[in-house]
Amino acid sequence: MGMLKEFKDFAMKGNLVDIAVGFVMGAAFKQVVTSFTGGIVSPLIGLIFNADLKDLKYIAKEGVVDEAGKVVGEVAILYGDFLTNVIDFIIVAFVMFMIVKGLNNMKKKEEPAPAAAPAGPSQEELLAQIRDLLAKK
Repeated sequence: MGMLKEFKDFAMKGNLVDIAVGFVMGAAFKQVVTSFTGGIVSPLIGLIFNADLKDLKYIAKEGVVDEAGKVVGEVAILYGDFLTNVIDFIIVAFVMFMIVKGLNNMKKKEEPAPAAAPAGPSQEELLAQIRDLLAKK
């Protein structure tokens, strides 16, 4: 039972919950970026190459068309798909950088701990001073 309680305490720490929420939001954001890249960026870049960016490839070995109309035996380097994923990564990395930078700026700068008050005389020293003052009179 002690291990279960320890795991519960670990799982409910603020940082772990924050990481889980960030992970879920990051996955959802990745879908948005993929949609943006595939639906907007790829066609615009594809205008330059007169083809969809994801469909760009270098054919190393030509294939043959079978009876069903599918190309069989083709060996190709799919650099268009790779470029699309690189663009996705750059967009996600830049946005995550901006979010982390914004969060760091929003955090309060930790104020330095106030200096400790100078230590006064001990009780014995005060009593000795009073005794000396009384002895002078």
